[in-house]
Amino acid sequence: MKIRTLLTLAIVALISACTSSEDGLKKAESIISTERMMNYIKELGSDEFQGRKPFSEGEIKTINYIANQYKEIGLDPINGDSYFQEVPLVEIALTAPEFLILNSPSKFKKLTYGIDFVSFSRRIQDEITLTESELVFAGYGIVAPEYNWNDYKDLDVKGKTVIVLVNDPGFGSTDNSFFKGKEMTYYGRWTYKYEEAARQGAEGIMIIHQDKPAGYPWSVVLNSASVPKLYQRDKNNYQSKCLVEGWLTFDAAKQVFDDADKNIDTEIQRAKQKGFSAYDLKTKVSVSFKNSAHFDNTHNVLGVLPGTDLADEYLFYSAHWDHLGIGPKMNGDSIYNGAVDNGTSLAWMLEIARAFKAMPQKPRRSIVFLAPSAEESGLNGSGFYVDNPIFPLNKTVANINNDLMLPYGRMKDVMITGYGQSDLEDLVRITAEKQDRYILPDPNPQSGMYYRSDHFSFARVGVPALFARGNNDHREKGIDYMSAKEKDWLANYYHKPFDEYEDWWNLDGIAEDARLLFRVGWEVANQDDFPKWKDGSEFKARRENNLK
Repeated sequence: MKIRTLLTLAIVALISACTSSEDGLKKAESIISTERMMNYIKELGSDEFQGRKPFSEGEIKTINYIANQYKEIGLDPINGDSYFQEVPLVEIALTAPEFLILNSPSKFKKLTYGIDFVSFSRRIQDEITLTESELVFAGYGIVAPEYNWNDYKDLDVKGKTVIVLVNDPGFGSTDNSFFKGKEMTYYGRWTYKYEEAARQGAEGIMIIHQDKPAGYPWSVVLNSASVPKLYQRDKNNYQSKCLVEGWLTFDAAKQVFDDADKNIDTEIQRAKQKGFSAYDLKTKVSVSFKNSAHFDNTHNVLGVLPGTDLADEYLFYSAHWDHLGIGPKMNGDSIYNGAVDNGTSLAWMLEIARAFKAMPQKPRRSIVFLAPSAEESGLNGSGFYVDNPIFPLNKTVANINNDLMLPYGRMKDVMITGYGQSDLEDLVRITAEKQDRYILPDPNPQSGMYYRSDHFSFARVGVPALFARGNNDHREKGIDYMSAKEKDWLANYYHKPFDEYEDWWNLDGIAEDARLLFRVGWEVANQDDFPKWKDGSEFKARRENNLK
């Protein structure tokens, strides 16, 4: 009888605790406000913030604004009374070349900067001159032992310039065992291709641009190349990198292949086949331009909500604060405001912080809210953080990141970019069902978005990372409506001065995503076990090594 009474009391206590927790979650998530979100985005996306470029007056305004929000919410600073982590970077500006010269046995051609090609260099030196460098077609420019793939096999590219394809050989394939099928691997990213060419000793590298395998139009490449580039500092001034890095338009690349009596479409298909052999294009390339380097510090902004019994373990939320600053004029406007990219996600993160602070009990684990700098220039802020962590990476249980959240209202779907990576997705699924929503694997995995925002910095050091938001299936207007809206936004607003706040925006969907990922984070912060990478994830081994 006594045992039965004790068991009954235990069950009642458990039910009471669960009810109390659910009541607290409902109350906390109810404070998430679209009106506050609107105010954040209007402010951060205004001309006053000058496009939020690192090293600018716009940076000072932005980081102080975020720090003041952290303070108002009640988050703890990370260093005395400071919310800032200094991030030392170098900004390299080039005087763009007018032409790139191609010299083949039969023809002498000039390619025009911006129309046919872009080029730049990470090397910190005043003069960049590539002279009569032999062009070699190296397929996808990939060395991937786990896929038994080596485009550089038996190839000596020292002192030469390689031309490579964007994405990886699995692009367009339905065979998920061939690389990852249509899902881009890291080997498909331009960053990897530049790294590998440098490891192989190439003097230069040019990537052939195509909209679909790249995941973005030529205008994005051109806009990125048209502004000074930011890099983490390197003690050897990047002398180990290729002298020249760049891109060719597909039409310009076609001319190169035509001059070598090759059909570019045929060669692309050949490059997808195992056993592909690189070859000399019988053309030499020359280009010259000037570099100027500026050394300065930008800042990550971090606020902490301390936990309780697991306070020395950390869950990170992240949303980058930077955008492109002031750039080339389009329709008379030169301020690249970045209201969607990434004002919307900053608003999302700040409201999640408010919800955590509103909970009647603290989470077991500490919650860190990170607004990294310099995402647009290659994940430099988050990359610096994980290379110089304030909190131990083996005690960092997960990262929940967002980027570029579209303001078109509530969605039925929760799109997971990089679907299949970690068991964080299982928590998302359970929570999404309570919102009458469903999980959608990224329908465009070939774009490689999992490698293009700050969650990847955490993933590459082994921390399970989640990138999820409603994006594809509007609750009222459906899939076709959102497909058209997303295509329009990417074509006409992405990385352009027209990414500005509009009064017609509907932030209900972003608020719903904030409530969903607040609840997911609450579970992560309070469960006993760490989230885990799933079998087959390329990041699983790194995590297991970190936790030994």
